[in-house]
Amino acid sequence: MTAFEKSCVIAKAADDKKAARILTMDMRELTTSTDYFIICNGRSNIQAKAIADNIEEQLGLSGEHLLHREGYKSGEWILLDYGDCVAHIFTEESREFYGLESLWGDAGIKEYEE
Repeated sequence: MTAFEKSCVIAKAADDKKAARILTMDMRELTTSTDYFIICNGRSNIQAKAIADNIEEQLGLSGEHLLHREGYKSGEWILLDYGDCVAHIFTEESREFYGLESLWGDAGIKEYEE
C-alpha cells in the first residue's frame, strides 16, 4: 500500500467513527520523517480512542503494522505512527491548544471528503 493509499484508509476509518475536521497534510517537502499527517478530532477522549481503535483495526486488515502509539491512555492527543503516515487524533480542546495545522502551515492541506 502506498503512503497516499494509507492516508486515505486512515481518513476513512476516522470518518467511520464520526471524527470532525479530518485533514490530510502533505509533509513530503517539509520533513523526511513521514509523508503524510492525518489530523482529526473527537468530541471527547472516549471518541478519540474509538477513532484510534478503528484506524488500527482497518490498517491491520490491510496488513499494515503500527510502529508506535502515544497518548492513548489519556485520549487527549493520540499519535499513531505508521512510518510514512502519522495520524493525530485530538479532543477538540487539545487540537485548538496545540494548533498542529498552524505549526506545519507550509504543508499542502486537503480536507477529507467522503
